[in-house]
Amino acid sequence: MTESWATFGADLHLDLSAGRGLRAGLTEALREAARSGRLAAGTRLPSSRSLAADLGIARNTVAEAYAELVAEGWLTARQGSGTRVAERARPRRPAAPVPVRRAARRGLTYSLLPGSPDLGGFPRSAWLAAARRALAGAPNEAFGYGLDGRGRPELREALTGYLARARGVYTDPERIVLCAGFAQGLTLLARVLRARRVREMAVEGYGLDIHRNLLTRAGLRTRPLGVDGDGARTQELTAGAGAVLLTPAHQFPTGAALTPARRAAAVDWARTTGGLILEDDYDGEFRYDRQPVGALQGLDPDRVVYLGTASKSLAPGLRMGWMVVPPGLLDEVMAAQGMGDRASSALDQLTLAEFITSGAYDRHVRGMRLRYRRRRDELVLAVGDRAGVSGIAAGLHAVLDLPAGTERSVLQSAAWQDLSLEGLSAFRHPEASLPPREALVVGYGTPPDSAWTPTLAALSAALP
Repeated sequence: MTESWATFGADLHLDLSAGRGLRAGLTEALREAARSGRLAAGTRLPSSRSLAADLGIARNTVAEAYAELVAEGWLTARQGSGTRVAERARPRRPAAPVPVRRAARRGLTYSLLPGSPDLGGFPRSAWLAAARRALAGAPNEAFGYGLDGRGRPELREALTGYLARARGVYTDPERIVLCAGFAQGLTLLARVLRARRVREMAVEGYGLDIHRNLLTRAGLRTRPLGVDGDGARTQELTAGAGAVLLTPAHQFPTGAALTPARRAAAVDWARTTGGLILEDDYDGEFRYDRQPVGALQGLDPDRVVYLGTASKSLAPGLRMGWMVVPPGLLDEVMAAQGMGDRASSALDQLTLAEFITSGAYDRHVRGMRLRYRRRRDELVLAVGDRAGVSGIAAGLHAVLDLPAGTERSVLQSAAWQDLSLEGLSAFRHPEASLPPREALVVGYGTPPDSAWTPTLAALSAALP
């Protein structure tokens, strides 16, 4: 069968109409494709006969262009191997600029950076079994474009039951909107708030700059609330803010739980001013010393938007999140949602629905709860009296309070131990009026089991 450029598997989009001869134009086009990396080193080119036929030029023209590029070293020609792009043609690509602090620390051997579960704990076998069952039982329409922006009804039904019994959330499947993680849900809600002419939003004085930046880019000014051992100081909420973002079950990153009085203050503020509470329940399932406190949403489902994800309980790579939206807000959320704001794939949604309804999700969470509790206990034992562990016994991270003036030196010492760590100061809102505090935010959920012991040893060596 005659080889054809059309079926060869590589498209060069060669421009031979640049006002020069055919051979010179072809030679330059091939040379530039190799130089720029469009033709990667080792790529096999079609025969001169095939390329000539597809370009509508003489075979000798192609052969002469190939020969010139072989002589220059851009191509190689060997009997039985054909004509290929030479290794020396590989382009040098400058490394993308990244913040020095992040780049250096992310590349260290050990990591206690917060925000990630133990990825090695992902339940591969149980998830695969659920995926097979979900695929076998999936209706044909599940493989279409999906007309309901809220996501698959099977998962919304499963989440309704799970959130009610595990987190005390009041909802029904019609009010659940699936999204590809917390950040996407927050972006969508910020869009809704702007459409409501909200200009200012309250946030906790300690929190993730990623979330604050999302709100800022949406046109919302963030005003920080004070944070102490009782959580966010919700009594500081004013009518000037149209919404507030809270982590009531386990303040991130300080680890405090919002007290009943401050929960009530937040709800009273929302009812009085017409404001909205956005509840980030990022790790509410993981409480080790008592039954987890129920979601704030249960106090007033009409004023609280509940946001949850599978990022901590399963894995962030699933890109799976959900919002429980008050009835009066649902139409606005759906109107603000674009095609690019849809949730993860239908098959992943069906798999998670099966994973929940089969009981596998509960079994997995119980197993991981035991694993993380053991790690937290070992962390407390390892640091001893050199650092005070603050916050409730929950989640996948702990805060280690340090003597005044030592946070930076401990971070430097950790880097010498080949350990990535984050200081509490990295999470402080730039406008927050908070008392001086130096501490480490230790993500004990991050290391795999195989690296846990040496990681803990590196932390111990870094502490004063």
